[in-house]
Amino acid sequence: MTERPILEVEGLAAFYGQAQVLFDVALVLRRGEVTALMGRNGAGKTTTLKAIMGLVSARARKLEFAGHSIAGLTSFRIARRGLGFVPEDRRIFTDLTVFENLEVGRRPAPGGAEPWTPERLFAIFPNLAEMRGRRASEMSGGEQQMLTIARTLMGNPKAVLLDEPSEGLAPVIVELMARAVNAMKAQGVAVLLCEQNLAFASGVSDRAYIVDRGHIRHEGSIAALSADEALRDAYLSV
Repeated sequence: MTERPILEVEGLAAFYGQAQVLFDVALVLRRGEVTALMGRNGAGKTTTLKAIMGLVSARARKLEFAGHSIAGLTSFRIARRGLGFVPEDRRIFTDLTVFENLEVGRRPAPGGAEPWTPERLFAIFPNLAEMRGRRASEMSGGEQQMLTIARTLMGNPKAVLLDEPSEGLAPVIVELMARAVNAMKAQGVAVLLCEQNLAFASGVSDRAYIVDRGHIRHEGSIAALSADEALRDAYLSV
């Protein structure tokens, strides 16, 4: 018997005011896999993540996480169910130190799983270890992005929605982001990755969806997407 996906979305529609921006979006995220949600700027990738997290006006025929409906729940209640969200705009506590930001995010690990700790996260992000006493306001954008991911993992989520982790970052920081995604996967954490960078997505993802103008246009393996030049030209090229 096939294991039930940890996240199931069917018929998802989202709105900004009176304007509909997502149309009948359907996707699944399986336990312990990394799935990329790809598309150009404005295609609807970030809105999809926000709609799942209850951060924009949305409705769906089915929106289930870990076997329970999360439709209509507030974002903090969804997070308490074990669905983490790493926004592109970071939203860290700038007046707190790196270590204090991590402690704010701490929640118990579910079902006897090995918990994420600052020490484990410092092994993935050695830059953070070196600045554990530094205020977040004194960090670079890439360092703040690392801190945002680390703080989310301190909540011991079952799955993470990760928005544009490689956007505008130096290559050395992007490599650390890839290490973090692979560490989540090794821990059994499912990741839905919103991304434009095909090279980054190809290095960490198992499957991919393409969203364009609020519609899902393609679903398949990341390897098949990487090999399909016509598909990339139609939906990913600038």
